[in-house]
Amino acid sequence: MPDVGDRIRQYWDRDSETYDRSPSHALTDPVEAAAWCAVLRRHLPEPGAHILEAGAGTGSVTLLLAELGYRVTALDVSEGMLARAREKLAGANVEFVTGPADRPPPGPFDAVVERNMLWTNPDPVGSMTAWREVTRPGGRLLVLEGIEGGLVQGLRERAAELVRRGLGIPHDHHDHYDAEMDAALPLAGAATPGPLIDAVRRAGWSAIRMERLRDVEWARRLAPPRLLNILETPPLVAVAAEA
Repeated sequence: MPDVGDRIRQYWDRDSETYDRSPSHALTDPVEAAAWCAVLRRHLPEPGAHILEAGAGTGSVTLLLAELGYRVTALDVSEGMLARAREKLAGANVEFVTGPADRPPPGPFDAVVERNMLWTNPDPVGSMTAWREVTRPGGRLLVLEGIEGGLVQGLRERAAELVRRGLGIPHDHHDHYDAEMDAALPLAGAATPGPLIDAVRRAGWSAIRMERLRDVEWARRLAPPRLLNILETPPLVAVAAEA
């Protein structure tokens, strides 16, 4: 049987076929995209800086970074996901690198950004340590994650599945992780930001701070179908730090 890393890569290769049908994945809703742009500008250096985007996926955040004027190196373990990103960003100032998160290209980078990747990472501390090592002194880390664990969130997810069935809306992912894969992921199912912040600290980053992204949550919940988006939008946080 393939190891967890290979199974994760295979999962996202398959998921590249369905991932972008969700507006919150593809960031095709202009209101939500504008809210994410504001987050990026609040926490990143001035445009023109060289950004490593770890877990770039289909390039939704990559596109926003490029449009804001950043030079981006987009890293992802899934060639299937990066193939979609290359289509979106043809002609943009972006370098694409296929590989695992804990083996980034050498840099040096002015900042590292990730969105919704650390929860699916078997070694988040090791990955963020590797990112710090390719970031210039004083460079920045910006982690963007949803806090999707806990009893209340589980109830919301079950209610959302009923709404999807009633409206005939297919799920955004082709499948779920199985219990064995979930058990191998330290941040999967975290009910608070505490484990995420602790992982950033243990990876050697400093000046750690957190922001609840209520503007992004609000924008996402405005988009139709509103009931589904209200149920499926978890608390979203930005954790920023310095090398």
